[in-house]
Amino acid sequence: MRAIVTLLAMLFLSGCVSTAASIITAPVRAVGRVADLATTSQSESDENRGRALREREEQIGRLDRQRQRATEKCDDGDRDACSDVARIEAQIEDLQGAPTPR
Repeated sequence: MRAIVTLLAMLFLSGCVSTAASIITAPVRAVGRVADLATTSQSESDENRGRALREREEQIGRLDRQRQRATEKCDDGDRDACSDVARIEAQIEDLQGAPTPR
């Protein structure tokens, strides 16, 4: 009889033990998740840096195409296009001289 009571108690209490364990470990898991969200891994940092470099190169490419079109117009005598060429060249120089994103 005592063995049956012990087995029944173990069956009913096993759920309580796992629930208690999950309640006790919940704060630790929550802190771990917050720390994971607050920090950036090296691979994430590398991906972000590569993305920023590609975006900068794309922007320089767009500006270079604009400069080429403006140069053609400037050569045809359009004075406004000549000032656009200088402005675009300054933008390209700023982008090329900008520090590399980390």
